[in-house]
Amino acid sequence: MNQTNKSKAEHQLSYSFYDSIYAVNDKHWNEINNNIYLSINYLGALESALKFQLKFKYIQFYKNNKPVAIASVQLVKFIDKGSPYQEQLCILTNHIKNKLIQSLEVGLMVCGNVFCCGENGFIYSNELTNEEAYIGLNNALKELRKQEESTWKSSVILLKEFWPDNFNKSDQLKKDDFRDFMIDVNMILQIHPSWNNLDDYLMSMTTKFRTKAKSVVKKSADIVQRNLTDEEILIHQNRIEELYRNVLDKSDYSLGELNGQAFVNFKRELKTQFIVTGYFLENKLIGFSSAFWFNNVLDANYVGIDYDYNIEYALYQRMLYDLVAVAIQKKTTEVRFGRTAEEIKSCLGAVPTNMKLYVKHKNSVKNKLIKPILKTITPSEFELRKPFKANFV
Repeated sequence: MNQTNKSKAEHQLSYSFYDSIYAVNDKHWNEINNNIYLSINYLGALESALKFQLKFKYIQFYKNNKPVAIASVQLVKFIDKGSPYQEQLCILTNHIKNKLIQSLEVGLMVCGNVFCCGENGFIYSNELTNEEAYIGLNNALKELRKQEESTWKSSVILLKEFWPDNFNKSDQLKKDDFRDFMIDVNMILQIHPSWNNLDDYLMSMTTKFRTKAKSVVKKSADIVQRNLTDEEILIHQNRIEELYRNVLDKSDYSLGELNGQAFVNFKRELKTQFIVTGYFLENKLIGFSSAFWFNNVLDANYVGIDYDYNIEYALYQRMLYDLVAVAIQKKTTEVRFGRTAEEIKSCLGAVPTNMKLYVKHKNSVKNKLIKPILKTITPSEFELRKPFKANFV
């Protein structure tokens, strides 16, 4: 489907909708894009792997026939597996709370990427003011929701997740009745310019935390780790999917689930920009980590763990230290470890960064109800560790 509409904003933008990233005007898309998660290679890899699980939509915006913005939208099922907010979610979505039902599914229209953290849904050029850009986006998303109503019931639009430096821009959405809120922080480690290898990094730590790190290395000494090629990912595809699902099963909610084919596709399309590290014990794959490398950043995304080995071999912690080593070796400026396990990640020197999301219900009354509910949603509390010596803080 390819449809063009005029924005109803006073700043007239036209926009076109597409069902596949391969249908967009790739030249115009690439003129705007500077984000690996909005690249045609990445989105094509994701779409090809999950086209039977999710609905993908893409929007191209024009001003005076000139490309000025792009957006990626995913129509997903939010699955609440028993979070503290399930009662409020029922109120907003006309679901009946039933104690016999262990999980709740709600249709969402997400502008962003449900599989990674960050501003991966909307980019606009300096041809637009913040007001023009977000008014145009709001109108396009409303129109898209209307078009999809017959086949996809989605009463809520979610925009995820904005960096603090851009809050002053993204808060423009509140003028269109979007409600803002924050969830768990993104844990980020800044790579010090003096670190040339992992030993340099460890020497910047206090004795207590350096000892912890050495304990992890000792516990995991029998594990063999190696970067996997696309052929090796294909060979271990089913096991990778199993290990990844082990981690997802521990979450209170889910916005989507990758499959093994997605990992194969990412590696084939992005090559060295996508790193998959396998962890083997006696030739058995017991875990994996993955990360995207771009713009001087290592963005750690997906891990898979066989929990039968996790504690004895300090498997997860070993993965985190190995990611630091990769970041140093590639001369990146930071490692984005993402959400969850905040205290463990802070032991490596990562610090919390708040990320803001915006949500809007199509019903104006229920949209007003969202505000007090969102006030109850706050980042998880944890004890922030400070592992570095004073001169590295």
